[in-house]
Amino acid sequence: MTQAPPAPVRSDNPLLNVGFRIPFDQIRPEHAEPAVDALLAQTQERLETLARAGERDYADFMADLDTLTEQLDTVRVIVGHLDGVVTSPEWQAAKRAILPKVTEFYTQLSLHPGLWAALKGFAETEAGRTLDPVRARHLKLTIDEFRREGADLPEDQKARLLEVNTRLAQVTNDFAKNVLDATAAYELIVPESRLAGVPERVREATRLDAQAHGHPEGHRLTLHQPVVEPVLTYADDRELRRELWLAQNSVGSQPGRDNRPLVLEILKLRREQARILGFRDFADYVLEDRMAGGGERALTFERDLEARVRPFFERENAELQAFYRDQSGQDAPALEAWDVGYWAEKQRQAKYDFDEEALRPYFELDRVLAGLFELVNRVFGITVRQGEAPGWHPEVRYYDILDEGGTHVASFYTDWFPRDTKRAGAWMNAFVTGGPRERGVEPHLGLMCGNMTPPSGNNPALLSLREVETVFHEFGHLLHHALSRVPVRSLSGTRVAWDFVELPSQIMENWVMEREALDLFARHYQTGERLPDELFDRMVAARNYRAANATMRQLSFGTVDLELHVEFDPDAPDADPIRVAREVMGRFYPYPLPGDYARIAQFGHLFSSPVGYGAGYYSYKWAEVLDADAFSRFAQEGIFNRETGRAYVDTILSRGNSAEAAQLYRDFMGRDPDAEALLRRSGLVEA
Repeated sequence: MTQAPPAPVRSDNPLLNVGFRIPFDQIRPEHAEPAVDALLAQTQERLETLARAGERDYADFMADLDTLTEQLDTVRVIVGHLDGVVTSPEWQAAKRAILPKVTEFYTQLSLHPGLWAALKGFAETEAGRTLDPVRARHLKLTIDEFRREGADLPEDQKARLLEVNTRLAQVTNDFAKNVLDATAAYELIVPESRLAGVPERVREATRLDAQAHGHPEGHRLTLHQPVVEPVLTYADDRELRRELWLAQNSVGSQPGRDNRPLVLEILKLRREQARILGFRDFADYVLEDRMAGGGERALTFERDLEARVRPFFERENAELQAFYRDQSGQDAPALEAWDVGYWAEKQRQAKYDFDEEALRPYFELDRVLAGLFELVNRVFGITVRQGEAPGWHPEVRYYDILDEGGTHVASFYTDWFPRDTKRAGAWMNAFVTGGPRERGVEPHLGLMCGNMTPPSGNNPALLSLREVETVFHEFGHLLHHALSRVPVRSLSGTRVAWDFVELPSQIMENWVMEREALDLFARHYQTGERLPDELFDRMVAARNYRAANATMRQLSFGTVDLELHVEFDPDAPDADPIRVAREVMGRFYPYPLPGDYARIAQFGHLFSSPVGYGAGYYSYKWAEVLDADAFSRFAQEGIFNRETGRAYVDTILSRGNSAEAAQLYRDFMGRDPDAEALLRRSGLVEA
């Protein structure tokens, strides 16, 4: 008889009564540590029961192991999430308090000798040898993961591994906190005259923001993306661009919030972790069970793309340099980092008569979301409708997802606008993993967060083209979670190889450039007029403008990540990862990097969690190859073709990690990926 997951403990602590509707209006920082302590004790008790010897079948062993940490995981995600979206000294302290306890538990879970013996013993039973393919995969991957996490290590190495993992959790948390605090601390008050060339909507928003922060005169500039990006792109004041670029790039390297020594420590700890576990380096450790298989293959992928794109990159930069000299005179100063975006935008306007700002009135956020929801209804047969649930901030919204039969399969929250208490970037995360159960279907629960252009004055939230693509991207991740039909929690949704996880997100971006899809949402926010054909044509013509530079920028991140985790020796006497990163990244930029350039010290994807995208950032480009190729089937069969959409859900979105990623891809496309698809889409092949 299977051991049912424990019911939530009745308590005044809302984190012990979470349920599906999370009581965000009641959760406070002081609830975090007591809730985690209670759940750790409860989970430890269940763990000891599982680890006892005895005859088992799948239902009363593997199924229970699959849900062992479910409540603890949910609470851990909630606490980390709230620290990231409404941070405060109290939330930061709450997260720091639970971090070593949770890290110790998860490390010791994978090292538990009784559980490891029970797991191997079950694999040898008749029940273990006759499982269906999905549950057999669950058993195999669980055994593989226990080995990878050190289950067979001698006791002294287990003890050291626990110390390394605990310290990694602490240091990476400190890294993320420094980035968030430094970003929130920055402001620059400037007069209107310094914002010549900057779009009026940005000037209005920064003026109102200055007033809201006690500055009745002037404009408040911050390092939030909706401010810093348009200033660097449009401001005629070169010194202002320089000042803001330097401020942006100083995050992570300021006194009191200096991540540079933390980068070296993280690299040392990761290499020691990998070597304790029997791997040459951290990249080989984390990539063993991903499509790339190891660090060298991932590096070869990056370097091959670099070599193929570099001729186009050099041509683009020569063209920009010629345009700049033509406009500014032969005696003009050399282009610097804070000049390239500004002059590239002027070249694009001259070359294509296209300014992305002209698109914003057609990309009002609520209409973009309505169009996105209509699109997925047509393609995937799901219905998205707004619901009601408590949120963590007044801007949070809540939605339900229903399948074609009207079954509630998922819900999700959205939180789209920047705040000083919110981390940068855009992301999707999962609170609750549902799926098929004996009693029917339990819904999934997730979230999407971003830092999009907010409403300002009388204007609604008007997005850039890139922001629209980001909304579609994160919703792709959410669909991967929401439409999963895998009965095993640890194989559900986005729990796939990390170089496959970006396929469902990146493929969604393709619809943004399709006329039929744009007609669902690209309407002028004042007149309701559809996006004019001539503006659409100019947008498409400019789509691959400086595509080689965009590609090289992404390759710079993936390459520096792998070189630091494969080739760099953090234990060498003169080890300096900041210098190495600057030298590596310098190969990929069209301007010289300053001698104190330390962007790696704010690279949260790599260093704000023990693993994260560490040694895995290449997966964005890897998955771009997959998404460019996979979308070709939609392009050929119809971008709203319901049968193609059904096939995509059935072979990829619904199947999580229930089969090898390469096999899922073949199930959808009928073949292996076409490696040339991405370069063709980006115009980076010779005619």
